[in-house]
Amino acid sequence: MKPPLLLIGQGSHDDSGSAEFGRFVHRLRCRLDQTAADVSGGYIARSRPRLSDSVASLVARGHHRMVVQPMSLTGDVWLGADIPAAMVREQERHPMLTCDHGRPLGSDPRILALLAERLADAAAEVASLRLVPVAAGPFDDEPERIEIGETAVVLVGDGSTSPETNADVHRVSRLFWETHAHEYMTVETAFVSLTPPGVPGGIERCRRLGAKRVIVVPYLLFAGSLLDRVWAQSMAYSAGHPGLDVRCADVIGDCEGLADVVIDRYEEALSGIAW
Repeated sequence: MKPPLLLIGQGSHDDSGSAEFGRFVHRLRCRLDQTAADVSGGYIARSRPRLSDSVASLVARGHHRMVVQPMSLTGDVWLGADIPAAMVREQERHPMLTCDHGRPLGSDPRILALLAERLADAAAEVASLRLVPVAAGPFDDEPERIEIGETAVVLVGDGSTSPETNADVHRVSRLFWETHAHEYMTVETAFVSLTPPGVPGGIERCRRLGAKRVIVVPYLLFAGSLLDRVWAQSMAYSAGHPGLDVRCADVIGDCEGLADVVIDRYEEALSGIAW
């Protein structure tokens, strides 16, 4: 039997994010059940199940080695310090416990492809709204057609106090533009908090570059309070700039594509591949 996979989230006070995380753990459990590998998930803080409870449950089922996978797109400070420290505490509670660590999920080509799908969904929604005008009168003007070259994208990360982490989000923005969004005017980078530019600043830069439409793409795994803040900041900016069409895409979310990446990280950690 293979060692279990333990997914670790940072945790938030938002129930919707916890619910989606739970659904994703269940998806992986169903996938890895075929290879006789157990799957569990826990949070470092603020949400349940707690990491300590998940580890205790796995140990009680006879597991003394596990693969720890941070559910993070970047190597953020909490990933670099909090998770190892948390696992040291768990090893003090369970002296026989050993761990292998999976690497962050971001910049994997499949993650970029999932972001491209969310962008395409948002763009398709714009097209469908244009095709079905609501209560249009016989003399109403045809809505202005905005071409893809007049549409900019803002990729929004959660923001960090680590310059390296923020630089990684900028790197992903550039990769995303060159590999999946080169037909758009530009892909700008913004952050929800902790570092500039914020979401309004990213949209404003696109407006000054001449964009007629901006699609905001959250560089986030699951729904929750961070996504709510991205949408709220975007819509607040839109309300003050009626001449600019601002749309928001969804998060990557619980899906088979994300499961594929996590399973590969699991197998990679088991094989001891250096990274």
